[in-house]
Amino acid sequence: MIKSKLLIPTRRKFLAGTAAAVAAPAILSSTRAYAQNKTLKIGFVSPKTGPLAGFAEADDYILEGIRQNFAGGIENNGSTWGVEIITRDSQSSPNRAAEVAADLILGEEVDLIMAAATPDTTNPVADQAEINEVPCITTDAPWQPYFFGRNGNPAEGFQSTYHFFWGLEDVIGVFLDIWGQSGVAKNVGGLFPNDADGNAWGDPDLGLPTPLAANGYNLVDTGRYQPLSDDFSNQIAAFKEANCEIVTGVMIPPDFGTFWAQAAQQGFAPKVVTVGKALLFPSVIESYGDRADGLTSEVWWSPNHPFNSSLTGASAKDLADGYTAATDRPWTQPIGFKHALFEVAADVIKRAEDLDDYEAISAAIAATNMDTIVGKVDWSSGPVKNVSKTPLVGGQWQKEGDTFDLKIVSNSAHPDIPLTGDLKLI
Repeated sequence: MIKSKLLIPTRRKFLAGTAAAVAAPAILSSTRAYAQNKTLKIGFVSPKTGPLAGFAEADDYILEGIRQNFAGGIENNGSTWGVEIITRDSQSSPNRAAEVAADLILGEEVDLIMAAATPDTTNPVADQAEINEVPCITTDAPWQPYFFGRNGNPAEGFQSTYHFFWGLEDVIGVFLDIWGQSGVAKNVGGLFPNDADGNAWGDPDLGLPTPLAANGYNLVDTGRYQPLSDDFSNQIAAFKEANCEIVTGVMIPPDFGTFWAQAAQQGFAPKVVTVGKALLFPSVIESYGDRADGLTSEVWWSPNHPFNSSLTGASAKDLADGYTAATDRPWTQPIGFKHALFEVAADVIKRAEDLDDYEAISAAIAATNMDTIVGKVDWSSGPVKNVSKTPLVGGQWQKEGDTFDLKIVSNSAHPDIPLTGDLKLI
């Protein structure tokens, strides 16, 4: 049976239910064909507050620049479209992310929604978009927790939601390269929280256990801990008992801070600490003081990445330096990916056959093949449908005078991204 779009609108599911339907009949709310001013609305969700706020530290800077860039509108099929960007704070809560996404879709009637910063934000936003058939682009989360955490089927993929970032296979490769360089014993203590990231990273099939075992590493995994835990004594005791010289995992900054302080108090001194998520941000690293010297992590983006913005022509270094000059703060990795989100959005707006049609916008996203400030975004070449991978290297925080510098110490998978330092033990 063929469904009539006139009878069954797919763009907003009759807005927010019966009350909204009464206020705005579905057949009218499902199209902007009669609008006097052509304006495309973009919703953007990120954790401005809460324990994940480090991911959104540069949002204001990026958005100011993007709004200036979009001020003159974007050309599509001979017409100039204004672009309105509406932001919402997920408050580092998956439930809140879902709520604000629903408001953007059903209340603000955005034409495209975007989100960044861990599966706690990307997944609930993407789920709301998929349910309501609204085009969605996300980043800043490994693709496995994004895709499989949303019960994605590799054979089918998703209809409206698209993601670009690296995957667990990439971070595992980077971590193994760092540890191989270190020459330390192959006993690894694992710290995996009971959240989307932790469950994915600790998963026997998708995560670290199998590849670590295949490479001769003994992973000591004490089980999932609750985020914002105040006691890691059991984990520390187990790591000491197993003579773990390496610690790994994926943690929010407060959890790593608690663990690292308690490790010192309890006499646990690993030689290599390579932890995802928690060690990304200069502000967090500074809070650890001298004990941050030598910590290692994944590096998604840096001023040394050899990529340029498709919007402005700026290099990665230009973008990072611009942020530091404007804020007097060190650059952070999400800067590049937030900028890239809007690079992709601009490209999609230019290419879409009909900006009044959600399906046409989604089709334009799927057809994306472009170079951005974080590398190529191409959804035709992903490991699964709706996913495009970006490069990943490894870095180490090294103290230079009174400040810390993130040195790139592992680039075996992407030698085009230059090394900037040599690995040292803690």
